[in-house]
Amino acid sequence: MITVTPVATSKVKEIMSQQNPSPIALRVAVVGGGCSGFSYHMAFENSENPTDNIYEFDGLKVLVDQMSEMYLEGVSIDYIETLEGAGFKFNNPNVKSTCGCGSSFSV
Repeated sequence: MITVTPVATSKVKEIMSQQNPSPIALRVAVVGGGCSGFSYHMAFENSENPTDNIYEFDGLKVLVDQMSEMYLEGVSIDYIETLEGAGFKFNNPNVKSTCGCGSSFSV
């Protein structure tokens, strides 16, 4: 199971409201690549796959495919703003190591 913080939920819903046509859900996935083996992927979706796991956070529908689910178990997605910039942060308790830039990981 994944969780999306209220701040991240709010930000995603804000961005989705600016899209035309408005997407029905946010897809969160793990894809191969990056210097440590895997990286996170977020995209808007207009349809669900029959095998997707579906989560809902304050009206935000989040889709996760079955392959990604095993790498995202226990993950919390947050939205942070700092002097260096703003963005979504994945807090994954299963990660064994990350790359220097922090955008990929291994389990």
